[in-house]
Parts: sequence; structure tokens; C-alpha cells
Amino acid sequence: MSVKQLFDLTGQVALVTGGSRGLGLQMAEALGEMGAKLAITARKADELAEAKRHLEGMGYEVLTVVNDLQKTEGIPGLVDQVVERFGTIDILVNNAGATWGAKAEDYPDAAWHKVMDLNVSAPFFLSREVGKRCMIPRGKGSIIVTASVAALKGTPPGMNTIAYNTSKAAALHFARTLASEWGHYGVRVNAICPGFFPSKMASGLIEKLGPAMIERTPLRRIGGEEDLKGAVVFLASNASRHITGESIVVDGGASLI
Repeated sequence: MSVKQLFDLTGQVALVTGGSRGLGLQMAEALGEMGAKLAITARKADELAEAKRHLEGMGYEVLTVVNDLQKTEGIPGLVDQVVERFGTIDILVNNAGATWGAKAEDYPDAAWHKVMDLNVSAPFFLSREVGKRCMIPRGKGSIIVTASVAALKGTPPGMNTIAYNTSKAAALHFARTLASEWGHYGVRVNAICPGFFPSKMASGLIEKLGPAMIERTPLRRIGGEEDLKGAVVFLASNASRHITGESIVVDGGASLI
């Protein structure tokens, strides 16, 4: 198999949560470019419709499903719609996430549960559903979890995101543990740990801390619109077929310091 063939995703079906904007849309673009059929899901119908127009304009086949992953009872129905349209799911990108800023001593109960539900519980329940119905029976599949460099350390000055950091550390170990359990089924599970990227979730922090963050980053930049594409294609494709339970940090070297 040639190197180009190793990265080829032609005919495969990729489900990307939080795929209507930001990092999720960037990863959907990359998977579509490599030949995957795309299913993207998010809470807001208008943002999904805009993303669908954008991706179809690039020539990709796209299904959109409005779904709130915090309501886990809706997960089987989400998988139903994707399977009904495409027949299976080969690649699952657990990307949808939430954050909340507050000092630990004042952290609201509801905020803690919101972050944990979306960042930890939803990826497990969705992976379980996709694994049982699509990947395990076929003896193959790639699950990718969007974790964060926040999983690797505490919070720098000016940030108070204890639930987010905790949830992303849990997401990393979720990927490792599921990889160890499902490897014998031919299912690989890996994580991507982005640093700071322009997104709706991070916009306030970047505006507040941007110059200081760039100064502390060895490559002297924050993430751009194409900087996750290579990582997600690598982990989704046969190019990484002997890799599971691992994480790729994409942060310009910021976590090294």
C-alpha cells in the first residue's frame, strides 16, 4: 500500500460531534477532503445548515443531525440517522465540548455537571453505541477524542477552569482505557490535545491572554485553521493503524514550558 493510500478515506463514514464550527468543522473539512462521507451534529440547526452548505460547496457528501449530546437519551437516535443514511460509521470524532470559568471555591454545581456531561459522559455513551452497532461487529473502526493540553497541567494565571481541565484529563484516560479494551476488536481509540485555537469557546481567553500566550509558545503562534487537519486524518486513517491509546499534542510547543 502506498503512503497516499494509507491516508485515503474514500468511502468511509465519519461522524463528527460539534462539527458545525471551530475545530469540529476544521476536522470535518479534512476528513471530507480525504474522501470520507460526513455526518456532523450540533445543537443549533442554523449553524449546522451553514456548515452543510460550506462542506457541500467543497464537494463533500454531508448529513446533518441536530442533537444535544447532554441529553444522552438522544444518542441512539443520532446513530440511527447516520446508519440509515450511510449504512455504518467507520470514524467517530468525539469533539463536542463545553467550558465554564469560575474559581473552584465558587464553582456552580450546574456548571460542573454541564461540563462533565458533555466532555466525559457523552463521548462514552456515543462511543459505546457506535462501537456496539458499527465497529465491533465489523472488526474495525477509529475513535478520536478531542481532549486538550488542559488535560496535562493546571490552569495558568487568569484562568479558572477546574471542570474543563478535569474533564479533559478524564477524556485522555477514557481514550487509553477504551483502546485497551477494544483493541482486540480491531477498534483504535486515540486523542488529540489542541492548545489555543481561535474558536467561540476560547475567544475570550485569546483576546485577554493572546499576546502572553504567544510569547510563552516556542513556535510563537496559536493554532490556525489548518493545524488540526493532519492530525485527525492521520488518526482516522490506516496511516496510524498500529497506533492506539495515544494522544497527539497540537499546541506549538506551549505545553513544553
